[in-house]
Amino acid sequence: MSQTLTISDNLYTRLEDVARLHGLGDIEQLIEQLIEMWQARADELRRREEVVQQIDMLRGRLFTRYGQMPDSAELLRVDRER
Repeated sequence: MSQTLTISDNLYTRLEDVARLHGLGDIEQLIEQLIEMWQARADELRRREEVVQQIDMLRGRLFTRYGQMPDSAELLRVDRER
């Protein structure tokens, strides 16, 4: 099934120029490529959010097991001064 979308001549020209610049045959290929790129970015963002959740869960387990850990910055500073 085909749909018609009304856009300005200026936008159409810009889309054609970008498609040509990227070696694509037409605007439809450009739009498909953009959608794939956006989907890949969304997938990567979702993956990163999952990793952050895993880190937070690990941090919680470590806190439960070992309690509050002191900041090691002062120990590192003393060690570097030796």
